Amino acid sequence: MVIEDKEAIKKQHAKGKLTARERIELLLDKGSFTEVNEAIELKSANFNLQDKKKAGDGVITGYGKINGKTVCIYVQDFIFMGGSMGEMHNRKIASIQEHALKIGCPIIGLFDSGGARIQEGINSLDAGGKIFKNNTLASGVIPQISVILGPCAGIAVYSPALTDFIFMTKKISYMFITGPDVIKTVTGESVDFESLGGSLAHNEKSGVASFMMETEKECLETLKLLLSYLPQNNIENPPIINTNDDPERANAKLKDIIPKDSKKSYDVKLVVEEIVDKNTFLEIQPLYAQNAVVGLARLNNQTIGIVANQPKILAGCLDIDSSDKIARFVRFCDSFNIPIINLVDVTGYLPGVNQEHNGIIRHGAKILYAYSEATVPKISLIMRKAYGGAYIALASREMGYDTVIAWPNSEIAVMGAEQAVNIIYRKELKSDKTGKIKKQKISEYKEKFLNPKDASTHGQVDIITEPKNTRKTLIKCLEMLMTKRERRPAKKHGNIPV
Repeated sequence: MVIEDKEAIKKQHAKGKLTARERIELLLDKGSFTEVNEAIELKSANFNLQDKKKAGDGVITGYGKINGKTVCIYVQDFIFMGGSMGEMHNRKIASIQEHALKIGCPIIGLFDSGGARIQEGINSLDAGGKIFKNNTLASGVIPQISVILGPCAGIAVYSPALTDFIFMTKKISYMFITGPDVIKTVTGESVDFESLGGSLAHNEKSGVASFMMETEKECLETLKLLLSYLPQNNIENPPIINTNDDPERANAKLKDIIPKDSKKSYDVKLVVEEIVDKNTFLEIQPLYAQNAVVGLARLNNQTIGIVANQPKILAGCLDIDSSDKIARFVRFCDSFNIPIINLVDVTGYLPGVNQEHNGIIRHGAKILYAYSEATVPKISLIMRKAYGGAYIALASREMGYDTVIAWPNSEIAVMGAEQAVNIIYRKELKSDKTGKIKKQKISEYKEKFLNPKDASTHGQVDIITEPKNTRKTLIKCLEMLMTKRERRPAKKHGNIPV
């Protein structure tokens, strides 16, 4: 039986944090938790550690249920030696990971740790390596979710980075390889914990985290919501949940959401919410690379992955960060049998010296790789614009999209009409003082090349539908594709351009 240290609990609460066992009670269905390896203690005798040892060694492991479905969990206990990761602590985590992989259920880690327990020397590091290996073996087999509810430093941060989703909570969550003091010593830079590795830094700048919540309770409730979209493992299909939304519902609001002028912006999230089942869109990484929107939703009760260009940010262009964001999300959906629907309104990849020098070619290729690799149903809806390489990435039939849908006024081309005319007719335009020739050529180019009818005659667009019929059309396409089976060449694994 665990004897709780009341003074230590008070200190944890004073920091605005719950204890490890309080977190378990919030997360799991009432009375469903079974603890394992409760009696394990540290083995090292260095620095009088035997005088400090306690049952559990600073981490609680076990299994329980969330909304009636089995999950395995490990929860670090900051009260014991700052949640530091010693040899037995790490072996406990590795053991529950292996159990989750064996039975095929999600594994959830709640992190609250200062990092490696330095008093134990290299033994703690070696045992940490087993955690990372298990993360890698479980990737794409079972959902892996990390929740940062305190410091997560040093070796502790690598396990979350290898998982599918990372949750952080404002004011109490921190992730960094080296803390402010070490950085000050080594580089001379002055930075505080929040600016270095707080929840906003990792949700907005680094892209390391997936969600940022106000409180621990909200954090764990959102985790439960996320799980409701996911299968238990890669063999199962995602759960079907009745949303009571009419599959025949028309999308009359779309004409008010999207401006007729293709150069004007709008919020694509309003389009997503209008098309999918009501109140089911869960956005992932909402603060990072905001020119792309990704998330899970339901369409006629089925879980789907949504990838959408966001015209109000960088005109919805693809850049380095959005390429990483999209590619990672697509690969997750493909791993867990989640169909993908693209909402396309994109002028291309973002130009610029900074983008080129930082590897837009390499990062942009990740999108091509992820979609080409994916065997789940893939549907692309071209709403307004699909130009150049971004068209290939997000909508090309030859890339492997099962169904390509377009609205009647959409534009599909190598580039926009004005840019194309400037290149094709540059000699003629030199003498065009009034601009009449240019205007005429732009009109001709649009008529001949930009409309979806031309693409449909070449088999590049399967369906042209009115915006108001978008939901109905997508549902019919999704139903048709749910029995899709597609094989890939046998290989050990591919080599994605990381």
